[in-house]
Amino acid sequence: MKIISKKIAATFLALSALGLSVQLHAANPKEIRISVSAAGEGGKPKVGGSFVATAHLRGVLEQEFKKDGIKVNWLFFPGAGPATNEALANGKVDFALHGDLPSLVGRSTGLKTKVLFSTGRFGPTYVVVPAGSNAKSFADLKGKKFSVFKGTNGQIVFNRVLAKYNLTERDLRVISQDAYSARTALATGDIDATITSPFSLQARGVAKTLLEIKDPKVSPIAHFWVTESFEKQYPEVVQRVVTTLIKQAQWSSQEANRSAQYKLWAQSGIPLVDYQKTWDGWNLKDRTTPLLDEFHHSQIDSALKIAKDARLIRRDVDTKTWYEPKYLNNALKELKLEGYWRQFNAQGQPK
Repeated sequence: MKIISKKIAATFLALSALGLSVQLHAANPKEIRISVSAAGEGGKPKVGGSFVATAHLRGVLEQEFKKDGIKVNWLFFPGAGPATNEALANGKVDFALHGDLPSLVGRSTGLKTKVLFSTGRFGPTYVVVPAGSNAKSFADLKGKKFSVFKGTNGQIVFNRVLAKYNLTERDLRVISQDAYSARTALATGDIDATITSPFSLQARGVAKTLLEIKDPKVSPIAHFWVTESFEKQYPEVVQRVVTTLIKQAQWSSQEANRSAQYKLWAQSGIPLVDYQKTWDGWNLKDRTTPLLDEFHHSQIDSALKIAKDARLIRRDVDTKTWYEPKYLNNALKELKLEGYWRQFNAQGQPK
């Protein structure tokens, strides 16, 4: 009887060990799905302009999770932020690079996300008109056809530009187009103005800059979030994703990598000259900061107010409970990057 009992006990121990092994294996997802609220020219699955874009182009997350057999699946949406919201609502995305307006809209409709870190800020804003335009000031665009990609963070920038020059949307004929369609429409003269990078268009002789705005409070802002369900189920994976991307942010902040990064971004189809002209002369560390500082919070609250005033959002959003900074703080500590990026106040000035 004792021998039988020992055999039974051994069997239970073996089964328990197997069960534990299965549980441990199940602790990791089979894939990590990351939405990018943009796409390259012609829908190309490559974008530029942020350290998250650089992470995709360099394959750093794929390298991090290869040893675990976890697939990293990047989803690029020409429909931008609204398309990311649709994917989130259908349970098809775990993380996302998302602009302020669409992520606020998603949050207001009950989509459950947690903001992990900022994906950068600042940079110039250009109001661009066809090469043959007679406009000399923003006021000259009254009654003219202005292209805006509605539902994206570009709509928030547009509203900030309107406020800066004491105009309202009713003063213009506003149409909605994605960024690439708007650039084509400028070249054909089908629109009178849009907000875009002008330099490759100028080189082709089809457009010119009406305004260059360097006000940090006008420029767009975006961040990287995780779904609440994924964060609860796989917190260790979330930490590894964040730590890997913050390490990339450090690489992207280094002057020695500036030119190499431009060349990576140009794979999106946006010409190299546009990245050079819109990034040269700007502090890389300040523009690529992942910090959720006072400036980021202030800009999100500003976007929320604009969205509510314009009735783009019907329900309020509690932005204070939206952030989950522990993963960023852990990454900064682990990588010894505490104090590496400057904190900025609500006015966009270094603290």
